[in-house]
Amino acid sequence: MDPTQPALGDQHEMSFIDHLEALRWHIIRAAIAVVAFATVAFFSKDFLFHDLILGPSRADFWTYRMFCRFGAWVGAPDLCIDKIGFVIQNREMSGQLTMHISTSFIVGLVLGFPYLFWELWRFIKPGLYPHERQNSQGAVFFVSVLFAMGLLFGYYIAAPMSINFLAGYVVDPTIENQIDMQSYLSTLTTMSLSCAFVFELPMIVFFLAKAGLITPEIMRVYRKHAIVVILVLAAIITPPDVSAQIIVTIPILLLYELSINIARVVGRNRTASLNAQLAENKGIA
Repeated sequence: MDPTQPALGDQHEMSFIDHLEALRWHIIRAAIAVVAFATVAFFSKDFLFHDLILGPSRADFWTYRMFCRFGAWVGAPDLCIDKIGFVIQNREMSGQLTMHISTSFIVGLVLGFPYLFWELWRFIKPGLYPHERQNSQGAVFFVSVLFAMGLLFGYYIAAPMSINFLAGYVVDPTIENQIDMQSYLSTLTTMSLSCAFVFELPMIVFFLAKAGLITPEIMRVYRKHAIVVILVLAAIITPPDVSAQIIVTIPILLLYELSINIARVVGRNRTASLNAQLAENKGIA
């Protein structure tokens, strides 16, 4: 191919080595961003652990206070969570230092996610056709917003309910729940990040519909199957507590219905674009 000719995205053809070089710099910039955010988190130890990480382990956490207010409002005092029945402890000499470093890195990844996706998008974008770029405008913004919404839902809803259920579950009153800090951190991050990525469903459907791989008709036909999958997913994300599973299931179902509408709009626009192109081709002929 003549190197003076434009490639798919109106860019000059690049060799495999050129692509690797471009990807390398995208990765380096993304890594610098993650390290910068992780460094800030590392030196914000008091806020990071006392307020953020250990927040759901205390009865004064925002979610538990809201449940108490809601329970008082509806006349259901049992909804109030005023005691967390476990103690977090460290069993390894370097355990707290290791957790400090690993947690800072996780926070760096979370805070740097919008920039990470932006760098990935900058690498992919030159290889797209002009109409594909036009159709994908705002992808970084919507992916970042959905990620943040899912992360907040996981942190304030899914994780506290899971922690409270598991902390309060006992087989005998004489057995105390003394939870290893790594186990607690794993539960908190798994709940939060799982919801963050599940909330990306509308964007996944958007791109699949753009590619013609999924249609609203298909999503409607398999709605019952999707509900079963969502229930299974909610059961995996949350502990075996019916109320927690329902609370997690509802937003995922709403996201699925939203995704159907997104696929419908994308399909309608895609059909209109194809009809316009066919009409233009007939006019030229």
